[in-house]
Amino acid sequence: MKKGVIFIFFVLNGFFVFAQKTVVVTPVVDSIKAKWGKTKIVDGASMKSSNDFIENMTCSKDYTLLVNAIEGAGLTQTFKSKGPITVFAPTNQAFEKLPPGKLDTLLKPDHKLDLSYLLTYHAIAGRITAKDIEKKINSNNGQATFTTIAGSKLTAKIDSNRNIVLIDESGGESIISKFNIPQSNGLMHIVSSVLVPKIKAI
Repeated sequence: MKKGVIFIFFVLNGFFVFAQKTVVVTPVVDSIKAKWGKTKIVDGASMKSSNDFIENMTCSKDYTLLVNAIEGAGLTQTFKSKGPITVFAPTNQAFEKLPPGKLDTLLKPDHKLDLSYLLTYHAIAGRITAKDIEKKINSNNGQATFTTIAGSKLTAKIDSNRNIVLIDESGGESIISKFNIPQSNGLMHIVSSVLVPKIKAI
């Protein structure tokens, strides 16, 4: 029994070599496989692969600000759509890194378009795994560029600690701390900071 636990831990953390040095308080782990598909435990919350982004994020207390922002921008159906899309999801802690009052401003009705632009900057069309991102980085001299569904560019690189780092158009950097969380309509990665596009300042 003990060896089995060690083996599972090795597979989960050794599958992506570049992520071995990422410090994660509560890792993403596979849970039971049942008739509804695979379940992953993300920061203590169960996320089922048969659920869409909104259904899974509302199961966790760590994504309440993101869900509220999506609802405020009128994008709930976008994140519940068939997709597939890949979402870089900021935690509540990531949103709290924004300058004081900025999120409150974005949530006001007259800033709905700005909020929508910011949130869609966190999504890419298709199902893009961490391995796909790493492969594109390695084949493009250490940097890869992706076009978000907002139409703006997002750059990815691998830092000295083997973390995948996203660089937004404002020059901000965000580490992908958890990878490949399957959703019924795509794939979710957890990021440490909110990604900010250059065109629309917040």
